[in-house]
Amino acid sequence: MIFDSSRWTATLAGRRVLITGGARGIGAALAKRLHEHGARVSIAGLEPDLLASVAAECGEAPWWTCDVTDRGRVEEVVNGAVEKLGGLDVVVANAGVAAQMPIVGGDPYIMDQSIRVNVMGVYNTLRAAGPHISHERGYALAVASLAAAVNAPLLGAYSASKAAVEAMGNTLRAELRPYGAKAGVAYFGELDTDMTSRGFGTEAASTLMNAGAGGSLISNVAPLRVGIDALERGIARRSKRVVAPWYVGPILPVRMLVQPVVDRVVQRGLSEILDIARKEQVDLTTPQPESHR
Repeated sequence: MIFDSSRWTATLAGRRVLITGGARGIGAALAKRLHEHGARVSIAGLEPDLLASVAAECGEAPWWTCDVTDRGRVEEVVNGAVEKLGGLDVVVANAGVAAQMPIVGGDPYIMDQSIRVNVMGVYNTLRAAGPHISHERGYALAVASLAAAVNAPLLGAYSASKAAVEAMGNTLRAELRPYGAKAGVAYFGELDTDMTSRGFGTEAASTLMNAGAGGSLISNVAPLRVGIDALERGIARRSKRVVAPWYVGPILPVRMLVQPVVDRVVQRGLSEILDIARKEQVDLTTPQPESHR
């Protein structure tokens, strides 16, 4: 089905939006799409050169460098967005990191930083923006992943952090309802972004992908546009759930049935793949401040 994004232009026009993780990937593409359809966007992230470039394509949108694990800085950025935009209607807690990590023998730093960025960073963002979007047009979107619902080898840190994001988004939905605001959770399979290419660009991940059904199950990469179409539609509707590609939606309600299937099909060559992963030095998909090491 062809997605006609122009139908949402009237709904998005004038919406005041803050997007974290706006320097690249989903955040950057979403900012450009929303700007094209009349939203007033602002972005935050770690890479100033990339942020400035994205902002220039969004009508010189306000932007800030921001480590979302720094609660005080997140509050400054949110307050800055409110001042620059004259208020806030939408916050997209998108900033996140990923890296392979076997539970046994993996690098604990990957777990620590996944929790700092993906969990506490989302919490800091939703906490700071919450008072400003607590109105009839308000909407908060927490970007989780299909990995929150179905868990695969090497993704223990990422899956755990995104499951926490799902829980926060669902909780916030109930807490915003008395104010007329809404909250949603975004669940994506693999989209064609820097995060995906870097995450799969390791020896262990490549071996897993070449191992048959288990690899194809977690490496079916969809065009980024598919995710941005879903996000645009979800923000316009203030949806409870945003899913992409299409197959993610049907999996969510039957996750407990899907998980045993995944557990079985990923077993081919898994012990050797785990050995490779334990020896392999990997970096997080977005470079992190040195102070976090």
